[in-house]
Amino acid sequence: MTPRPSDHILIVDDDREIRELLTTYLVKNGLRVVAVPTGRHMRAALEESGPFDLIILDLMLPGEDGLTLCRDLRTGKYKATPILMLTARSDEADRILGLEMGADDYLAKPFSARELLARLRAVMRRTRMLPPNMLSTEAARKLAFGDWQVDTNARHLLDTDGVMVALSGAEYRLLRVFLDHPQKVLSRDQLLSLTQGREAELFERSIDLLISRLRQRLRDDARYPRYIKTVRSEGYVLASTVEAVD
Repeated sequence: MTPRPSDHILIVDDDREIRELLTTYLVKNGLRVVAVPTGRHMRAALEESGPFDLIILDLMLPGEDGLTLCRDLRTGKYKATPILMLTARSDEADRILGLEMGADDYLAKPFSARELLARLRAVMRRTRMLPPNMLSTEAARKLAFGDWQVDTNARHLLDTDGVMVALSGAEYRLLRVFLDHPQKVLSRDQLLSLTQGREAELFERSIDLLISRLRQRLRDDARYPRYIKTVRSEGYVLASTVEAVD
């Protein structure tokens, strides 16, 4: 997929040579680029030069580091902007932590500009293939579907008798993806993109296993599921409508 001419990339890296190299390479490949050295400059660029289609964010920055900035981006108005994180450290714990903070992909230095462009394209492609959010669930404390309610503060299920069913972190995040996109078929790649890095097990592409566990929590018959249905060769769909509960 060739990036559209309008694709706008923000690079945040304190290494001047990397900023200049990436800017030159990405511009030659049809992207618009703004490159800055610190978190403070990043915030200014977001307000003055945005919106951006993707942020390339270095982990090791002076002042606020990349993890802090990534977390802040994910809790603010730029939470939907894809983030590709860079680091000079190859420690797996750093990679997982970065993804847990909300980065969409992770690239260790040294890297080739060609590889970064390929990663950038893949992240934008995954982001754009996601269906639009059909329900504004951010502010809702409880969401109802079928015979269930989800308490979004406590992150657990409630059945019709008000009995609580606990969910693991991965189960809750996967269910939340379905609640945000009800009655829309989501492929495994889309589900991975939306839940990527939030828990180590997802790196093994075990979406099918996680779906099975979530169905058990919903007391769904695996052969004839009521809620999370399998769409052959396409993925999964939450068959119920979803309502925000006051």
